[in-house]
Amino acid sequence: MSLPTEFHDIAKRVNNWGRWGADDEIGTLNLISDEVVRAAAGSVRSGRRVPLALPLQQDGVQTGMIPGRVNPLHVMVQVNQEIFGPGTVACSDDAVTMGLQAGTHWDALTHVSHSGRLYNGRPAHTITPHAGAAFAGIDKARHIVSRGVLLDIPRALGTDTGRLPGGHAVTPEDLDAAEESAGVRVRAGDIVLVRTGQVRAYLAGDKHGYAFPSPGLSIRTPEWFHARDVAAVANDTMTFEIFPPEIEGLWLPVHALHLVEMGMPQGQNWNLEELSTACGETGRYDFLLSAMPEPFVGGTGTPVAPVAVL
Repeated sequence: MSLPTEFHDIAKRVNNWGRWGADDEIGTLNLISDEVVRAAAGSVRSGRRVPLALPLQQDGVQTGMIPGRVNPLHVMVQVNQEIFGPGTVACSDDAVTMGLQAGTHWDALTHVSHSGRLYNGRPAHTITPHAGAAFAGIDKARHIVSRGVLLDIPRALGTDTGRLPGGHAVTPEDLDAAEESAGVRVRAGDIVLVRTGQVRAYLAGDKHGYAFPSPGLSIRTPEWFHARDVAAVANDTMTFEIFPPEIEGLWLPVHALHLVEMGMPQGQNWNLEELSTACGETGRYDFLLSAMPEPFVGGTGTPVAPVAVL
């Protein structure tokens, strides 16, 4: 089944191939300039730090729906071992096996392809079983630090439960409403965090309710982010976009538009609940955001432990 005309029309309007040169591997992260970061530092008022990552644990968010994306399997490989002989300092070490996209994470630009192509027109076959991504791996997405903006959709829409229903596709109009409600304007180089409240299901112990059905971004939203030159987007859901899809049979179109066409990293499974409370208390929805990827060479994603500094 080929992708529909509607998808290809949007793809043409948001395409960034060649914008930063034929060899570019970081896409919209080019928008995070030194000037953008200096301005972002001015968003800090109190110094309050809000962690945005879910715990990495064996009983994590993954349900088994995606093959191989296993929750963290943590083991101790040595416990109080005197490795330099009796009476010396004892060491304890750990090891972990996990899917790089299992918990709070960034998707690299190579996480998805469509029509045989990756971002900037590179062939999808440049991803190999042994080396991973030869081009635009997550290790190339360095220093993701910029101004963060929280667009709190349930708050903007006055949702009584503080959480969008599973069938809600977040639209450009919803994003506009969240901007207006927050009294903030998204600008070039920002990292936008879109809160749906869906992570509340996982925090309450309902993993399957968290994963399916899920609210998420509509296929109409990539043009909104493109028009504002957003550097990256993350939200508090398993799939990022609405799931099941809003157009029958069209799976992960927002992934393809963001990662392949725009070259814009996106993140899932972020915990935005404490941040929502903090922003509501202060009346300020912009902050300094540090969300540095772990530099797995050739990785198509990475765990991340983001921190918002208000």
